[in-house]
Amino acid sequence: MKELQELAELEVRVGFQRGQNAGSATDDSSRADLVDIAMWNELGTEHIPSRPFMRDSVDKHMQEIGEMVAAQKDALLNGATAREILGTIGLFQQDLMQTEIEQGDFAANAPATIRKKGSDKPLIDTGTMKNSVHYYIVKKGSMD
Repeated sequence: MKELQELAELEVRVGFQRGQNAGSATDDSSRADLVDIAMWNELGTEHIPSRPFMRDSVDKHMQEIGEMVAAQKDALLNGATAREILGTIGLFQQDLMQTEIEQGDFAANAPATIRKKGSDKPLIDTGTMKNSVHYYIVKKGSMD
């Protein structure tokens, strides 16, 4: 019952934390917060097509997510803690999002971007976006 109570009070969040630097010290993107860059790519802007790596990491994997969450019910019944369960869920979704960044079928980069980074593959340049996806276990409703 203690673990059920803790599950009721906690949640897992997967994504980016404000304050993460987006690039190297010599890169113009280093002035932009990674949260903003992720949002611009996820939703699109006037100049950037939508590349919904966050939504697709859920929408394309609903069955797998459902099966994994069902397995966590069994884990709870077999003695897993609330934090262990949320950590498993967080790591699973973190991996799905990182895989979507790496393998997603998105609109190619613009010619100017291709010249700058040498690739038409969006979201992958230095690996910063992919490597900055993390999960966090926090109190429900907190602003952390």
